[in-house]
Amino acid sequence: MNTDLKSLKHRSSTVTDGLGRAAARSYLRSVGLSDEDLHNKPLVAIANTWTDAMPCNAHLQRLAAKIKEGVRAAGGVPLECNTIAISDGISMGTEGMKCSLISREIIADSIELFARGYLFDAVVALSGCDKTIPGTVMALARLDLPGLMLYGGSIAPGKWHGKDVTIQDVFEGVGSCAAGKITKEDLRDLEIAACPGMGACGGQFTANTMSMAMEMLGISLMGANSVPAEDAKKDQVAFETGKQIVELLRRKLTPRKIITRKALENAIAAGVMSGGSTNLVLHLLAIAREAGVPLNIDDFDRVSAKTPLLCDLKPGGKFVATDIYAAGGTAVVAKRLLDAGLLNPDEITVSGRTIGEEARDAKEAPGQPVIRPLTNPIKPTGGLVILKGNLAPEGCVLKVVGHKRMSHRGPARVFDCEEDSFAAVQAKQIKSGDVVVIRYEGPHGGPGMREMLAVTAAIVGQGISDQVALMTDGRFSGATYGFTAGHVAPEASKGGPIAIVRDGDMISFDVAKRRLDVELSDDEIRRRLKEWKPPKPRYETGALAKYAKLVSSASEGAVTG
Repeated sequence: MNTDLKSLKHRSSTVTDGLGRAAARSYLRSVGLSDEDLHNKPLVAIANTWTDAMPCNAHLQRLAAKIKEGVRAAGGVPLECNTIAISDGISMGTEGMKCSLISREIIADSIELFARGYLFDAVVALSGCDKTIPGTVMALARLDLPGLMLYGGSIAPGKWHGKDVTIQDVFEGVGSCAAGKITKEDLRDLEIAACPGMGACGGQFTANTMSMAMEMLGISLMGANSVPAEDAKKDQVAFETGKQIVELLRRKLTPRKIITRKALENAIAAGVMSGGSTNLVLHLLAIAREAGVPLNIDDFDRVSAKTPLLCDLKPGGKFVATDIYAAGGTAVVAKRLLDAGLLNPDEITVSGRTIGEEARDAKEAPGQPVIRPLTNPIKPTGGLVILKGNLAPEGCVLKVVGHKRMSHRGPARVFDCEEDSFAAVQAKQIKSGDVVVIRYEGPHGGPGMREMLAVTAAIVGQGISDQVALMTDGRFSGATYGFTAGHVAPEASKGGPIAIVRDGDMISFDVAKRRLDVELSDDEIRRRLKEWKPPKPRYETGALAKYAKLVSSASEGAVTG
């Protein structure tokens, strides 16, 4: 008998030990567990987000099998469950997109219930598409059992007309085709080329932003997430992840010891240094909430204001996730932060080492052009800013990557749903100077806070992104760039000021002053709000209705608990 392993059955012994547990053991024997497994080894949950409905997660069964091998090699007993997963890229621009953010909560809930229901001793979470990353980590923080997360990795870039392309190029190609810049045949060729295999979207979009953030947060092994989906090394890092969970059990190292205020600041700093997705704000606020760590929307602006933008990554830059992996990965970003005095170096990670130790061991490819030196930043400050003002009293998020504008003033073009705005863009009804306002797409009003990539990409594809601005109480894909403010809070359906904006109202963005305002007097805003009536809920039964009743403001992470 391995007494060392038996001592790690902190919780599962309640399920497996004693005369009264004979029926439970009978069930577990039927799925292959032996006496040794039942009585002398810890039970480890493998929480998988596999689905064959999208390339981001379709390879996760293979990785789960490797994780299980690692758990067994270290002396644990792995038992797997699966969650749902919704593809943003497939559901984008449709009613199905309302389910994407909601799936984050259901993923977290399902992992929590699996782990609590079986009294597992530890949890390995396996993620792919972007909502599965925060969903799995929210569950780990909530459970506070020894646990870690492995991301399935990025897709390789496609090749089209001799250049690297991603799904971003396809979305923008739709606008280019509508504008007559490319033919339908060109668009079809691009569609076929853009996604050549398994893995999540290839730029520094939401999945890869969150992947990097989770390595910096310390809840994933440094360098493990960065390995591309179809790289031969991915199976090995999955195996090592499986082995490491048993080591975490031995050390009694749990997520809430890792997910600290300083570790969250490290994750924010990496996100803004890399030019990452605005969804970083939404998801880190939610993870912090689950971990019981105070974090608010203004913290993102504070960290971004002192962190240089160094990574030349799509959507605003040249390179893709496989390029940053070849350059040295997240560890190089950590090293830049360390050298700049912007890293909290003493935060522990699931490797058992501090993030400072991981940073010092970074192996940077000589002459790599992806992560710039501190002496030559793309911008002196980070990629995200938080604006407030009379249109966003609780705040909104603006990405300042891929453009140089610091202000915009123009007349509002108001749409009460994404579909109407997309139709107007496709019909070339948006003119230079306009501010596109899309409302009733927030967490409560959508419900589900849809991403607006179809609209923003169509604007880019038509070549007018440098002439217009966009604001919404919904959110943006990590592939979005341009002068676009999302997460406007309070949202329209909750009576936020965005609800009373009318066509032609002048709206001003001032990045330097961190302001988003409509040029109306306070009295006029109050008068319009007094006349405003909330719309009827779009869903009155089912999961979307329950979500709408429970969800918090985007400024608090759009959480339901």
